Amino acid sequence: MSYIASIGTLAAILTTAAFVPQVVRVIRTRDTHAISLIMYVLFSLGVSLWCVYGLLLGLWPVMVANLITLLLALVVLAMKLRGG
Repeated sequence: MSYIASIGTLAAILTTAAFVPQVVRVIRTRDTHAISLIMYVLFSLGVSLWCVYGLLLGLWPVMVANLITLLLALVVLAMKLRGG
């Protein structure tokens, strides 16, 4: 793996991992009042487009990391929509 691919892969891992504490906290506390619904909708749409971009260009670290991030964001978004 080239150093450029390593940098991209590490960036993908770190940005995806950064979302995990938020999801864990929301699941544990069921508290989504301080979370912006609009932000999570826009973020989820953006991450979806990054997934498509990664898929179309064959950039697997981009696609996989954003797919995982999308799933995590959708958990928070679903809980926000259910419990507001």
